[in-house]
Amino acid sequence: MTMHPVTIQKNTTLKESASLMADKHVGSLLVEDKGKIIGIVTEQDMVRKGIARLLDPSITPIEKVMETELMTISPDKDIFEALTMMRDYNIRHVPVIDKGKFVGFLTIKDILKIQPQLFELIVEKFELREESRKPIFGGEEGVCEVCGNYSSEIEDVDGQSVCPQCKDTL
Repeated sequence: MTMHPVTIQKNTTLKESASLMADKHVGSLLVEDKGKIIGIVTEQDMVRKGIARLLDPSITPIEKVMETELMTISPDKDIFEALTMMRDYNIRHVPVIDKGKFVGFLTIKDILKIQPQLFELIVEKFELREESRKPIFGGEEGVCEVCGNYSSEIEDVDGQSVCPQCKDTL
């Protein structure tokens, strides 16, 4: 976990926050007020809750777009539990709280640095989400296991994903 994550005050503007994210190469910031973590703001929050709503980034305080319902984890939980929680709640950043006190910040990047084999769990999340977004045109899209070409009409033939051209030759 990150022991000293980048933090901002709730009255920091969207523009200042975005500049800080760019300078520090981070995708989220913890929002602090009087020494206490009161929220988190991610790149997605800034785009979906700020820019998409046409809020002026130069005057809009981050508290207008930050998430205040924080999912947290304790330091005694293992990495698999943290990643499962991230997957289940569709989040990539989790404050680590020990006995009510902020002690660190855990991100998917942190997890993959020390447990790269858990990558499959993350991929599963994205595959499930993308699957529901894709239209189906008579079959599914994908790569034909016979010819290796991409097709928008892949079909399962005897356990093999094949395109219409290769289906005719089987």
